[in-house]
Amino acid sequence: MIHLHRLSVRLPGFSLKSVDLSIEQGEFFCLLGPTGAGKTLILESVAGIVSIVDGRIIVSGRDVTGLPPEWRGVGIVYQDCALFPHLNVEKNIHYGLRYHNGSNREGRTRCRDLIDRLGLASLLNRSVMTLSGGEKQRVALARALATAPTVLLLDEPLASLDPCFREDIRDLFRSLHRETGLTVLMVTHDFTDAHSLAQRVAILNDGHIEQTGTVDEVFRRPSTAFVADFVGMKNVLPVRVKNGTLSIGALVLAMPGENGTHRFAAIRPEHIYLHHAPSGVVSGDGFAGRITAISNQGLLAELAVEASGVTFKTVMLASSLMEMGLRQGAAVDLHIDPADVHLI
Repeated sequence: MIHLHRLSVRLPGFSLKSVDLSIEQGEFFCLLGPTGAGKTLILESVAGIVSIVDGRIIVSGRDVTGLPPEWRGVGIVYQDCALFPHLNVEKNIHYGLRYHNGSNREGRTRCRDLIDRLGLASLLNRSVMTLSGGEKQRVALARALATAPTVLLLDEPLASLDPCFREDIRDLFRSLHRETGLTVLMVTHDFTDAHSLAQRVAILNDGHIEQTGTVDEVFRRPSTAFVADFVGMKNVLPVRVKNGTLSIGALVLAMPGENGTHRFAAIRPEHIYLHHAPSGVVSGDGFAGRITAISNQGLLAELAVEASGVTFKTVMLASSLMEMGLRQGAAVDLHIDPADVHLI
C-alpha cells in the first residue's frame, strides 16, 4: 500500500538516507524515534509536502513521487491540527473537497457521515479557535477523511492532548481503523500508542531506519543497542560471551549454548531483582550490590545499583521500596535471570 524505495531528502543540517519501508494495505503502522530523527519528514514526503532528492514513493500501486499532494489519495493530521482559523468547523471539514474529483453530492454525504460518527454536529458553526484539544483533533480527522483517502497519515496526533482526552482519541483511531480498513501511518514517540494501536513499527534514528517488525519483536528483541535503549531496556552493557558464559565487567552469568560475537547485553530494568542484604551475604546466584541512587516517581521508584563496578538500573513499586526499607547506600542482593538477557 505504501512503499518507499531508497527515499532521500536533504535539508540544511539533516537528511533522510535511502529509506526503504513497506506498509501493507489495511495496516496500522507506527514510526517511532527520538526528536529530530526524521519521522515527520517521511510523512511529509509521502504526502507530497516536501521535495525528495532521490527514491520513489508508491501509494496504492501508483508511483506518486512526482504528483502534487491533492492527487496522491493521502490525508494528513498534524499534532497541532493545522486547522484554518478563519473558517468555522463545517468549512474546515469541507475544505478539501474542492480539490478532488468525484461528485459534490458524494463528498457532502461522506462529510455528513463523518460529522455524525465523530460527534461534531453541535460544533459546525463554531470557530475552531474556541475548541478544546480533543475537539480540534476530531475536526482535523474529519477534514483528512472527507476526501476519501486510501492512506491516513498521523503526525503525533495525541502528543498535545490532556491525558483524559488521549485515550478517547486512541479509541477513536482504533474504531475507525477497524471499521474502514484504512491504511494508517502514524508518527509517535509514545510507546503506549504503538502498543495499543500498531500492528508493526519501525524505529528511526538520525534519518535511517534501525529496525522494523511487529511491536513484540521490536520491543522484546531489539536488533541494535540504540533500539534497545530507545524501547526502554535501560541496561545496555558491553559484554563478552564465550563457552556458555556471559561476562559483564567482573560479573559472570551462565548462558548455556551461547558463544559468539555478541557485543551488548540488554536487560529491562523490571527484570533486575533486588533483595535487602544488610549483612552483605548474597544467595548463590546473586551479586552483591549497593544502591547508589533512588528516584521516586510516585507509583514506581527507579534505582541505580552498583555491583563489582557495573551500574544497573532497576525499578520497583515505591511501596515495595518502603516495605523493604531500602535507602541510598543500602547493601542488596541483585538477581538477573539469564532468560531475561537479550544479546545484541
